[in-house]
Amino acid sequence: MSVFICPVCGEKLEITGNTYLCSKGHSFDRAKSGYVNLLLSKHIGKTVHGDNKLMVQARRSFLDKGYYVPLCDALCEAVIKNINGQTILDAGCGEGYYTSAIIGKLEAENKAAQVCGIDISKAAVEYSAKRCKSAELAVASVFHIPVAESSCDMLVTLFAPYCGEEFIRVLKKDGVMIMAIPSADHLWELKKAIYDTPYKNEVKPYELEGFGLIEKKHIKYDMELDSQEDIDALFSMTPYYYRTGREQQERLAGLGQLTTTADFELLVYRKF
Repeated sequence: MSVFICPVCGEKLEITGNTYLCSKGHSFDRAKSGYVNLLLSKHIGKTVHGDNKLMVQARRSFLDKGYYVPLCDALCEAVIKNINGQTILDAGCGEGYYTSAIIGKLEAENKAAQVCGIDISKAAVEYSAKRCKSAELAVASVFHIPVAESSCDMLVTLFAPYCGEEFIRVLKKDGVMIMAIPSADHLWELKKAIYDTPYKNEVKPYELEGFGLIEKKHIKYDMELDSQEDIDALFSMTPYYYRTGREQQERLAGLGQLTTTADFELLVYRKF
């Protein structure tokens, strides 16, 4: 039995060979790499959503060099500290860097858990499936999560769109949500190199309807990027890449070296 439900009718999905099938006959084929596409066209909208292949490749290259290891380590520690059950959903799993780290930490701590992940980007889930062989993965939107009500013990959301209604629906009572968001100074020096009038990130109030904040951790450190390749990868995986013109992009292209701030908030909530 899959953790996922049919996105058409909401019935449980059974896995038969390489096919996900519900009791009403709706079927979805599993790709060779191991993921299933449960994203319905009506959930996509009129424009392309999710990270494209360029952004996914850039993020994979950047993260694999260890620049965000302090955040990843803090996330994994929070998962182990708060795990109470066996189903963990990574809502917006991207190319699987953090999902894979969570799985590795669970194995190291001899904690049994079913890890699943969704992302609206097919390119991202393709990479994630190759990295996270033991996770169940699907192309899907966080605004239409294809899992049953109260079926998850823990939900992880890292820099992904926040959909409180869906997160509350899929989490069990007293379920835990771990969220990572950029804090005020995140990538400040990168912004200064691009923009004439850079701005700090707005950190919104921590209060979220339906949840109680039980832990918060501020993670801040300097990153030394010693190659143009790494600078370009960082830039390409951010929204700034698509919000800048040629002049701003050319400023960054000639840097060669950059020291910039990594500044995160890791927030742990419990569902009421």
